[in-house]
Amino acid sequence: MRAKKEAVVGGYVNVEIAGRACRVYYETAGAGQPLLCLHTAGSDSRQYRGLMNDEAITSRFQVICFDMPYHGKSSPPAGWETHEYKLTSDLYVETITAFMDAMEIHRPITLGCSIGGRVVLHLALRCPERFKALIGLQSGAHVNPYYELDWLHRPDVHGGEVCAGIVSGLIGPHADNQDRWETLWHYMQGGPGIFKGDLHFYKGEGDLRGMVQKIDVSKCPLYLLTGEYDYSCTPEDSEDLARLIPGSQLQIMPCIGHFPMSEAPAAFISHLLPVLQRIESPEIQP
Repeated sequence: MRAKKEAVVGGYVNVEIAGRACRVYYETAGAGQPLLCLHTAGSDSRQYRGLMNDEAITSRFQVICFDMPYHGKSSPPAGWETHEYKLTSDLYVETITAFMDAMEIHRPITLGCSIGGRVVLHLALRCPERFKALIGLQSGAHVNPYYELDWLHRPDVHGGEVCAGIVSGLIGPHADNQDRWETLWHYMQGGPGIFKGDLHFYKGEGDLRGMVQKIDVSKCPLYLLTGEYDYSCTPEDSEDLARLIPGSQLQIMPCIGHFPMSEAPAAFISHLLPVLQRIESPEIQP
């Protein structure tokens, strides 16, 4: 096979988040309107490899992905060993906005999946003026518990394999085998207790029931894309969310599960491109 060099550039930026110095890893590809991508719980920005290598995207957008502290190639802050990691709404929003400030990213289109799909709703409520548009993948105001968190951080089990086992059923049945196992590999490599700490936000603290009705899409457009095979954020969950947010736009993606950007990159991009075109050309009606 002939070697092929990808046009993806990575680096580190030192950011203060919640009063603690954090060394954050990021990757970029392409040029144009910033497209900031947020990874799922317990994983990292490698999930967006498809977007970062698609010329239809990178010819018009600067794709920017970063690993949250504790995730992927980002380090945890000093002293991490002395406390339990728990992601909260305040910490999550501050992490995103602090990274934007450090990288001088102005009014990006911001796309997030799963916990990232939840946090875009928090962004829409707290600081909509900072974004050109928000795109929620697998977005719901809350999630009904369907697994026990204590299994995610125990000394007598392999945490990474347990994390991958829990999310394996969320991948759609039509996913290519290589894409399926690469998605799971990212979960197998997560730090101890990090998936559990992310789900503190997703399963409880970040619950937005009773709040999403306050989102005003005239301040920042909101688009929702949900895979039909997701049982964490079901199509019905996203339909309920769309009904509560007048002016939001929802599309159900056939044959796709909870990780559209990594389990089915090409199919996902075919759904995403028309959304990006509408954002860039508001006169085009959905």
